[in-house]
Amino acid sequence: MLAGKVCLVTGASRGVGKGIAQKLGSAGATVYVTGRSTRNEDSPFGATVFATAEEVTRRGGKGIAIACDHKDDAVTQALRDEGPPAISTE
Repeated sequence: MLAGKVCLVTGASRGVGKGIAQKLGSAGATVYVTGRSTRNEDSPFGATVFATAEEVTRRGGKGIAIACDHKDDAVTQALRDEGPPAISTE
């Protein structure tokens, strides 16, 4: 179990990142779900960091969505230096 552990998953709106975030949530972790998709319209697949964070919480963890474009060095640096500007899905 990962209760009490904190994880950060990049690209967690969909695909492999989403799957990893969900598994970590199932194990009880607090998961910072990061990605660029904040609206269903952002992707032809309709996935968002908020939906993934909600799924993490439903699975027993705590999902926290963070809109973050990791291709933007300044945004990534701020996330690392200042901590996550968390947007809770609770």
